[in-house]
Amino acid sequence: MKIVDANDIARQVASACIEANCVISQDLEDAYLQALDRETQESPRNILKDLYENACIARQESLPVCQDTGTAVIFVRLGQDVRIRGGLLYEAISEGVARGYQEGYLRKSIVRDPFIRENTGDNTPPVIHLELTAGDGLEITVAPKGGGSENMSRLAMLPPSAGEEGFLDFVVETVRLAGPNPCPPVVVGACAGGNFETCALNAKKALLRPIGEPAADPRIRRMEEILLARISGLNIGPQGFGGDTTAFAVHVELAPCHLASLPVAVNLNCHVSRHRTVIW
Repeated sequence: MKIVDANDIARQVASACIEANCVISQDLEDAYLQALDRETQESPRNILKDLYENACIARQESLPVCQDTGTAVIFVRLGQDVRIRGGLLYEAISEGVARGYQEGYLRKSIVRDPFIRENTGDNTPPVIHLELTAGDGLEITVAPKGGGSENMSRLAMLPPSAGEEGFLDFVVETVRLAGPNPCPPVVVGACAGGNFETCALNAKKALLRPIGEPAADPRIRRMEEILLARISGLNIGPQGFGGDTTAFAVHVELAPCHLASLPVAVNLNCHVSRHRTVIW
C-alpha cells in the first residue's frame, strides 16, 4: 500500500494550478508552430504569432497566459491501494486550489450562488472527477477551464437514426455557432454515446489527450480527420478573424449507450488549452 500525505497533495495541486495557467504545454507549443507553418493568410498568421508570443512572455514572466484563469477542473485517478494520510482527498485538493490561486495571483472566478453571484474569494470549490483504478498510483490533472470556451459547450440527445453523420454535423455546427467566442484556435473534445452526464464528461476528458495525438481506433481517427477538415473550412480562424486555423485538433470519444438514445456532446478549449498532471 502506498501512503500519500494530504499536505503534499495540497502543495502539488497549488503548484499545478499556477503552472497550468502560466506555462503552455509542449504539445500546445508544437501546435502553434505547426499552425504557423500551415497558415496561408497573412492577417491570421500575424494573430497566431501574437498569441504564441503572449504565451512565451507568460512563461518567461510567470504570468497567466489569459486573464480568465478558469474553473479549477480536477481529474483524479486513484489506485485502490493508496491511502491518503493526514486529511481527506477532496479537502486536500480544494486547499491546493485555494493556495495556488492566492499565491499565484490568479483571478478568482467562482461565485457561491448562481443568482446572488457572491465570489468565494479563492476559486473554490473545484470541480473534481474521481476514477478508481487498480494498483497504488495517484494521478491528479489540473485543467483550468475558462468561461468563454465553456459557455460554447453543447449537448443533445439525438435520435439513433441521426447516425454518424448526425454526430459529425452536430460537432461542426457547434464550432460554427461558437464563432470567435471561445477564443480560437480551439481544441475540440467530442463524444457520442454514454448517457446525459457521461457524454458531456467524456467530451471534456477528450481534451486531455495530447493535442493532435490521433485516436488509436482507425474509425475514430477518420472521424477526427473529417471533422478537422470541415472545421478548418469554416474560415473562423484565430480569434475569429478568418484563416485556415480554427482548430488545433479534434479529439473524439465513443461510448456504449442505450439502444433508444444517441447522446452527443462537444466541449471546447480555447487557444491556451491548459492542463498539468502530478503523479505519485
